[in-house]
Amino acid sequence: MAKFYDFSVATAKGEEIKMSDFKGKVVLVVNTATGCGFTPQYAPIEQMYKDYHSKGLEILDIPCNQFGGQAPGTDDEIHEFCTIHFNTTFPQMKKSDVNGENQLPLYKYLKEQKGFEGFGESKMAHFMKQHLLKIDPNYEKNSDIKWNFTKFVIDKNGNVVARFEPTADMKVVEDFIKGLL
Repeated sequence: MAKFYDFSVATAKGEEIKMSDFKGKVVLVVNTATGCGFTPQYAPIEQMYKDYHSKGLEILDIPCNQFGGQAPGTDDEIHEFCTIHFNTTFPQMKKSDVNGENQLPLYKYLKEQKGFEGFGESKMAHFMKQHLLKIDPNYEKNSDIKWNFTKFVIDKNGNVVARFEPTADMKVVEDFIKGLL
């Protein structure tokens, strides 16, 4: 059976990053988009990177255009947007699919480890439920990524220990990560 450390992803420049390079670190894997209602989450993600990178946090930002076409730019345009608007310094990967037949193998694995468990009860959670019911009435019955800014947390031993939907409070995500460092 595959393990997190068996996978790799391509950077925006085409270099392969091996997950095995992150042994002993906590990793946050997030699919992002520049034109999404959740795009402001780049700010707290960057703050976590600044606060905890030296303590062992790695972030893999994987732009994805599968949700409402909200990441239409090239890898360079996406990087420029994030740098200008959110001063991001964490590594950005090549824009990739996270669902479907062209999904990154890493995402197939992540979804097998942590399926969809709901959006919670916030106002935005209710909006997402209603929005997804129009797209896929059975969305709750599969582990697919539902929208941009879904986050997976991998512990220092390579175990996928959490999945946070985009509606999750970023303070909860941060507290969870802090507990693993």
